This record gives sequence, structure tokens and C-alpha cells, in this order.
Amino acid sequence: MSSLVAALAADAVAITVLVYALYFRRHHRRDLALAYVALNAGVLAVTLLLAGSEVGLGLGLGLFGILSIIRLRSDSITQGEIAYYFVALALGLVNGLHPAGPWLAPAMSAVLVVVMFVADHPRLAPRTRRQTVTLDRAYPDATRLREALAELLHAEILAVDVRSLDLVLDTTVVDVRFRLHGASAGEPSAGRPLEPTGAVS
Repeated sequence: MSSLVAALAADAVAITVLVYALYFRRHHRRDLALAYVALNAGVLAVTLLLAGSEVGLGLGLGLFGILSIIRLRSDSITQGEIAYYFVALALGLVNGLHPAGPWLAPAMSAVLVVVMFVADHPRLAPRTRRQTVTLDRAYPDATRLREALAELLHAEILAVDVRSLDLVLDTTVVDVRFRLHGASAGEPSAGRPLEPTGAVS
């Protein structure tokens, strides 16, 4: 009983810190904050109900896996936001199963939150960006392509993946990873996007 109480308290504290102290303060998407809390609460409730059933537990987790896949495919979200999804789900599972030892579930919850705090910290590689860029010119030569991107983005080009090269329409679409020069980067912001997206023409 003490393990269950500790797990429920740990889940409430961990999902609150994860969603409202970390995710929402850094990325400001209210709809996803609600989705993370709902996913965590749903997984926690189903896991608690089915924890004693060998068949039901597997079935319940399978259903949530399917629902999660449908949800993740129904909207455009970044890889970083998907990471928050998985941590919210993991918190529900860890605390719903509440293994023996009242300290274990709270400790694992704290580890998950700390990992997200560090891995998604704005000061971790603050000048490194990823962007999908559409150039209004065809660049079959890799060196000239990197030079054009460096001039356009005012940044050091780290890697380029050519998605499309159209010699008829004279366009090039690339996925580019780059590091902003010092003056362009500015100070790290708590509200920076998880993964920059969009197109530059």
C-alpha cells in the first residue's frame, strides 16, 4: 500500500514538473501539454487496473501503444515533442506498476524528469539548428550548394541532405544542419523551438 501511495504521489509531481515546469515554459504548446497529462493519467489508470492480470496487462499496453501511434501520426510534431510523449507514457507505466520498494518508482520518475531537463536544456548546443530549405536554383555541385547555404543562413554548414534536385524548375530542396555564427545566435532562449522547421526560399 505504501508503494502505491508513493507511486501515485511521485507520478503527480513528476508529470507536473515535466509538463508545466519544463515543456510548457520552454516550448509553449498548451495543446500538447494537455495531451501529455492525459496520456500519463490514462496509462497510469489502465496499468493500475490491469497490473494483477497477466493477459489484461499486455492487452492494455498494446491498446495504448496503438492509440499513441495514431495520435503521433495525426499532427505535425517535432522529434523533441515525441520524446516528451514517451517520457509521459513511461512515468505512467513506472508508477502504475509500482514495483516493490516505495522508493523505486519515485526514484525512476525523478531520473526520467532529470534526463529531460538536461537533454532539452536551452544551453545544450544552443547554436546548432536543423532546417528544411528550398533554394530557387538547382545546385548539382555539392561544394557550391554548401557555399550558397552558408551565405543564405549566415552559418557554418555541418551536414546537408539533398531531398530534391529539379533541373527543370531550377530548385533544390535540402535538409540542412548548421551552426549559427556567434553574432547570429544571440543568447540562448528558454523558448527556442525543439527542432526548427519550415522552408526558406
